[in-house]
Amino acid sequence: MSDPVAGQREANRILILLMFSVGINYIDRGALSISAPLLTRELALSPAQLGLLFSGFFWTYSMLQPLAGWLVDRYNVTRVFGAGYLLWSLATGSMAWIHQFSALFGARLVLGAGESVAYPAYSQILVRHFPENRRGVANSLLEAAAKIGPAISTLIGGLLVARFGWRALFLCLGIVSLSWLIPWILWGPTVGSSATKTEGSRVSVAQIMRRREAWGTSLDMFALGYVWSFLLSWLPTYLVNERGFSLRMVAVLGSLPFWAMAGTAVFGGWLSDRWIASGGSVTRVRKTFMNAGLLTCGVTLLPAAAVHDATTAMVLLIISSAALGLFTSNVWAVTQTLAGPRAAGSWTGIQNAIGNLGGVLSPYLTGLIVGQTGSYYLAFAACSLVIVAGVASYATLVGEIRPLDWADGHR
Repeated sequence: MSDPVAGQREANRILILLMFSVGINYIDRGALSISAPLLTRELALSPAQLGLLFSGFFWTYSMLQPLAGWLVDRYNVTRVFGAGYLLWSLATGSMAWIHQFSALFGARLVLGAGESVAYPAYSQILVRHFPENRRGVANSLLEAAAKIGPAISTLIGGLLVARFGWRALFLCLGIVSLSWLIPWILWGPTVGSSATKTEGSRVSVAQIMRRREAWGTSLDMFALGYVWSFLLSWLPTYLVNERGFSLRMVAVLGSLPFWAMAGTAVFGGWLSDRWIASGGSVTRVRKTFMNAGLLTCGVTLLPAAAVHDATTAMVLLIISSAALGLFTSNVWAVTQTLAGPRAAGSWTGIQNAIGNLGGVLSPYLTGLIVGQTGSYYLAFAACSLVIVAGVASYATLVGEIRPLDWADGHR
């Protein structure tokens, strides 16, 4: 008979490792953003080219998500994730030696390919090691780490770039990223040690795609991906070019929205678990946080671009980001509950693939808009419209949040 105390200790250790990996994941993918003001001048890149670099990461990241989900559902998730992590770490470090746009674009494609295994692996690991009333906190801690990553990248990375240049940032990140693999090899999840055992045969991609709930969560994720990629990619450049901030100011103030997202993600996950543990409906709890967070983000994001005062704009951006954190605190817990251990990896891969098509579209479309209009207002407006569409699709397609019965395709 398994020892529950030892099992919880192992789960907590795994969660800590995953939190660090998520932070590194977003530091690595966001490093181009804080480097952009200097990198574009050195390599003489146009706004459209910069938008293509931001977007290129999401090409492979989105396209390979279903394959990554299939892999983590069928093979040793510890090894699959470790291999993807190694690939993206090497891609990050290689950017320190790049001098041409084409090579930089290629490195961004490889980075996206490596990171495509991350969220399918996270979902598969969490659904096996954490019960329903602990998944809110577990997922919110990963989401907090995802927001702290860009905050650290903007704050420390910005100061490092300002002092030593953008190449030093990528070199340091490559070294730090690779060092995480050592504890993962030693203490990563072992096969068969899980809180939730998989029963029955694996669920096919076709089965998942036939579910309206999968389309609802995926379209909602598209809205998140569009807005999140916009903030992650363009916020530092926007603050420098549109609001007149120095790079040092961006390093400090530009990190505040990400810290706000991290704080509300943790709070939302903790509060949702408490609410469910006290008898609250899973459906009501999860949907309350998700819908309220996304709608508040949409309402406050557009005025941030319209106001003339830079301080007011910064406050509105922080509020928008904090609201987005409330949304993300529960978004993956919904997917894990609906999919269960038999389909968590594959469903996450499909959802993240569709969601990150927003990441493909948003950075490149923003570059085109800014290049044509010389303003960011329409780019912010597009974010607000996408958010409204995401909330509407979720309300229409996702009903009660409880495990699906994959035996016959019905609940």
